[in-house]
Amino acid sequence: MSMYTLVINGKPEGPYTLDELKALKIKPGDFVKTDAMDDYKEVHEVAELRQLFGFQKQALLQYFGSFDQRATAAVIDWFLVSTACAVLAFIVTIFLSNKIALIAVALSLLVIIPIVNLVYHIVMESSAKQGTYGKQILKIRVCDMQGDRISTSHAAGRNFAKVLSVLTLGIGYLYCFFNKQQQCLHDRVAETLVIKDRID
Repeated sequence: MSMYTLVINGKPEGPYTLDELKALKIKPGDFVKTDAMDDYKEVHEVAELRQLFGFQKQALLQYFGSFDQRATAAVIDWFLVSTACAVLAFIVTIFLSNKIALIAVALSLLVIIPIVNLVYHIVMESSAKQGTYGKQILKIRVCDMQGDRISTSHAAGRNFAKVLSVLTLGIGYLYCFFNKQQQCLHDRVAETLVIKDRID
């Protein structure tokens, strides 16, 4: 049986059994921890406690990724993807002597880089890490409206929906400044959120 340490008035108390937690009338926003957890979590984030107490999992407003974090992560990702593609293209050109072929390889990067970047985002955002390397560095991740990991198809829909944010001349990205969940237009369409790790 799981034993939980509960934060009461700012101090860790316990550990308590599930029956003892019931008696304490814990709330969804209370912080708990077991020996198996790396850090404290709010009660609504723990599946066992949600089921026991009938709480709904919530995505908390103060934990949403900001525009500057997302923009910085995007720059990092574009740099990583572009560098990787450029290195591979350079290796290919070593074996080419035809000037036209060299130009063709260089121009192909204009198509290859966006495609690789798209696939990279889909794979990484639906992975266990829930985010690209840029997002991981900035400690933000993509999730559904309940804070859970999204599927590959969901990630694909989210990334293809970015076309809408681009076609609006970037206004779709600025949309995040006008809603509490800081969703860009493609997040709103795909029903996804970008959240950040709790700050200790």
